[in-house]
Amino acid sequence: MDRERSARQLRLIGETVDLAKALGVEVRLRGGWAMDFFIGEVTRDHEDIDWFAWTGDAAALADALMRSGWQPVPGPPPGQQADFSKEGVESSFALLDRDRYGRAVVAGGPWAGELWPEGMLDGSVGRIGDLRCGIISPGAQIEIKRMTPVWVPGRPRRAKDAEDIARLEAALRGRAGTPPARGTR
Repeated sequence: MDRERSARQLRLIGETVDLAKALGVEVRLRGGWAMDFFIGEVTRDHEDIDWFAWTGDAAALADALMRSGWQPVPGPPPGQQADFSKEGVESSFALLDRDRYGRAVVAGGPWAGELWPEGMLDGSVGRIGDLRCGIISPGAQIEIKRMTPVWVPGRPRRAKDAEDIARLEAALRGRAGTPPARGTR
């Protein structure tokens, strides 16, 4: 494992959490880092940092990130996701909106209005060491990792996703009956 890269990514996660907190906006980790924050330790190398943020907060968040040295990176449609890079680390913010029933949906792009898994944003806070961060629910994380190749035709199943699912399922079995961590950084 590249400990230097992991340490840099953790520092940048903390920076992003602090920026969001100062703005009064909600960000939540998704992907591999959400899994690690749920488990409570770094379990593998990570290519990038994946987040969810609300579309209504996207402009203020982007402005704060750029003032902090992050550079925009071209990627998916701007209404769907905003990508940034700093110190060789990419952070991707998938944008959320709500449908008329208050459910979390994809904010823009070709899947605009598509539902995210129920309960995905049910108040989970994960931690690695002293760093706390909002994360998507482990159940939603598992569903997203299982279903992405179905939802996005042509996206192959990846070995790291199967390994992440196994880690999350083992952690959930180990926590049966234990309430999730609460609090913020």
